[in-house]
Amino acid sequence: MNRRTILRGLGAASIVAVVAACVPMSEQEPDIVDIAASNDDFSTLVAAVQAAGLVDTLKGDGPFTVFAPTNAAFAALPAGTLDDLLKPENKASLTAILTYHVVPGAVTSDQLAGKRLNVETVEGSSVQVDGRTGVRVNNANVTAADIKASNGVIHVIDRVLLPPAG
Repeated sequence: MNRRTILRGLGAASIVAVVAACVPMSEQEPDIVDIAASNDDFSTLVAAVQAAGLVDTLKGDGPFTVFAPTNAAFAALPAGTLDDLLKPENKASLTAILTYHVVPGAVTSDQLAGKRLNVETVEGSSVQVDGRTGVRVNNANVTAADIKASNGVIHVIDRVLLPPAG
């Protein structure tokens, strides 16, 4: 009788294991690049990230905080600037501009509230983040904050940030 109970238990466990194997695993949360690529308002940013060869980096483990300019932010650059930056011979300049939008670590807006900070970017220069009234980064406003990704957080900004000349 004891043996039957054990065999029934093993049989039930086998059935549970087979059923569990048939149930699809939940999909992993999308990363920064996946989120940007799924939003038409970031098509220019995605094209720039691809041209700079930064896709694999921004799909990496991170965590990263990305201040993501919209298509309108890129369109506000002086005429011809974006076209020039997307040329292969200007890849280093494009990379510098894009990495100036990235800060190591996942920083959410509640961590910035009421503070004014100079934060070093992946590019190596600092951006000024002002969370005292809304959130501003240099001269750009954060228009949507705290878009969570599997490898960090995205804050949408209304201007392209340009690193200091040097």
